[in-house]
Amino acid sequence: MSAPPLKKPTVTEREARQVAEAAREQDWRKPSFGKELFLGRFRLDLIHPHPLPTDEAVRRGEQFLTKLRAFCETKVDSALIEREARIPDEVINGLKELGALGMKIDPKYGGLGLTQVYYNKALALVGSASPAVGVLLSAHQSIGVPQPLKLFGTPEQKQRFLPRCARTDISAFLLTEPDVGSDPARLATSAVPDGDDYILDGVKLWTTNGVVADLLVVMARVPKSEGHKGGITAFVVEADSPGITVENRNAFMGLRGIENGVTRFHQVRVPAANRIGPEGVGLKIALTTLNTGRLSLPASCVAAGKWSLKIAREWSAAREQWGRPIARHEAVGTKISFIAATTFALEAVLDLSSQMADEDRNDIRIEGALAKLIASELGWRMADELVQIRGGRGFETAASLAARGEKAVPAEQVLRDLRINRIFEGSTEIMHLLIAREAVDAHLSVAGDLIDPDKSLQDKAKAGANAGVFYAKWLPKLVAGPGQLPSSYAEFKHGIDLSPHLRHVERHSRKLARSTFYAMSRWQGRMETKQAFLGRIVDIGAELFAMSAACVRAEMLRSRGENGREAYQLADAFCRQSRIRVDELFGRLWSNTDDVDGKVVKGVMSGTYEWLEHGIVDPSGDGPWIADTTPGPSERTNVHRPVR
Repeated sequence: MSAPPLKKPTVTEREARQVAEAAREQDWRKPSFGKELFLGRFRLDLIHPHPLPTDEAVRRGEQFLTKLRAFCETKVDSALIEREARIPDEVINGLKELGALGMKIDPKYGGLGLTQVYYNKALALVGSASPAVGVLLSAHQSIGVPQPLKLFGTPEQKQRFLPRCARTDISAFLLTEPDVGSDPARLATSAVPDGDDYILDGVKLWTTNGVVADLLVVMARVPKSEGHKGGITAFVVEADSPGITVENRNAFMGLRGIENGVTRFHQVRVPAANRIGPEGVGLKIALTTLNTGRLSLPASCVAAGKWSLKIAREWSAAREQWGRPIARHEAVGTKISFIAATTFALEAVLDLSSQMADEDRNDIRIEGALAKLIASELGWRMADELVQIRGGRGFETAASLAARGEKAVPAEQVLRDLRINRIFEGSTEIMHLLIAREAVDAHLSVAGDLIDPDKSLQDKAKAGANAGVFYAKWLPKLVAGPGQLPSSYAEFKHGIDLSPHLRHVERHSRKLARSTFYAMSRWQGRMETKQAFLGRIVDIGAELFAMSAACVRAEMLRSRGENGREAYQLADAFCRQSRIRVDELFGRLWSNTDDVDGKVVKGVMSGTYEWLEHGIVDPSGDGPWIADTTPGPSERTNVHRPVR
């Protein structure tokens, strides 16, 4: 007998945390530069000398990039995609013919077998031509069907689906629901066992590629029953299955060409053979997939940085104010320096993280998340500075510029397109919490029971003993280190001296660890509520990681005779800028307005300040804040549009 349909889950805050915790990778089987950094141990040896791709990987990657560049230059019309809010079918079919759908798929399944490094270079190249096309390819391969099957699929599933994904079929990843975002414990889409099948019911929101997809990765909750462990589970679903309706193609402030929709499942029958992994491990599959999948976002930010630098250089040389080019005015020059130095550093972070993923020597869950976090934030700021440098022309659309006879520079479009990076695949706020959880894992492993109210006195006593042993060894090592020796990291001195920056990273890594320990001692079980504090801790770690990557990349380029002097200049500029941000963040750890902000929020939510809202007109339309997701047949026209 099949299990009854699931009711919409109601969960407590504690239950939600338990679901998220169960989905984490619990063990650290490989070294992690990021983990060590947060523990006050600057393991430069894990990233220096900079790891490099093999000659064969370079040959294969460069060969494809040459073809892809020619395609982007001749077939991708970014202005057309922006104007019509749609990628032409002939562009998508051209990408299929190039093999771009299978960049990361093993050649034995018909893919190109590119490394993560070259996959991201390809995404950056495509994204510079049209961010919407970059998103199409990324959503398909970074989080769509290919990556979960590569990591968790059976040989039979790989043989069935990967050849299709490599050449013809577009895939999408469906997790978010209208009332479920970063809190998957409340996932309502159900997958009820029925013989050799599962019956899917529910609604998924913001399904990037969902409007044109042929294959879907769907996260759904299986009810616990006899013979079924239950829990959130991943499935490969044919997009044209009876009972699936794409009810809406969503529109956004940026990325106007993406095929993002609302998808309803009503009594959709999915074979058990299409289940990825066991029941109950769907979230673990999703999070593991995102470890490398998130690197597609830094790729788009690096592309935007490179383009912003090009436009800033050309425009600032052509535009004169008060008798000289605006680049020679310090107010503009500092912005150009920021764009150049930040682009260099973000590319360093991206390439280092990607090569580490390719080598599979290190656990990069923290590095990948830090890369996504800092690239999203600094990438948006670079685009914003470009708009400022361009002045009124930065705010004007490319079409309007062209209509009055000037160069059609889409600066405002890039700003709009980049804004989503701070939200999807983990918002900045969620990334702060996710990284913070990994950063304090060592502490929770030895002392977590001390602050767990549900643990017995016996458990707490045992945890206290273990914590005493751990901290007796760990804390003394945070007092002094190589960062205090003027001779440390001397191999990074070649004309310009980068060694002071690495000594700064080492010292502040230890300071970061001490600050984290002090905060845990002070707040104990309330630490998880100190989200602003944790966000600053993580932001400091992101800056230290970026400085490390920038210095290591500069030295790698110098040693290979590839613009080494200029790379050292850019790394030095970035580190000097980053160090100012780090000092400010450390100051704000303990000197901030967090408590005052909390009181204001209580007043806002209780209506105390409602008088402040008087004197305006709200142009918002009618309707509920969150759409109804009651299971049942669709009453909307199916706008699913597979590309053939």
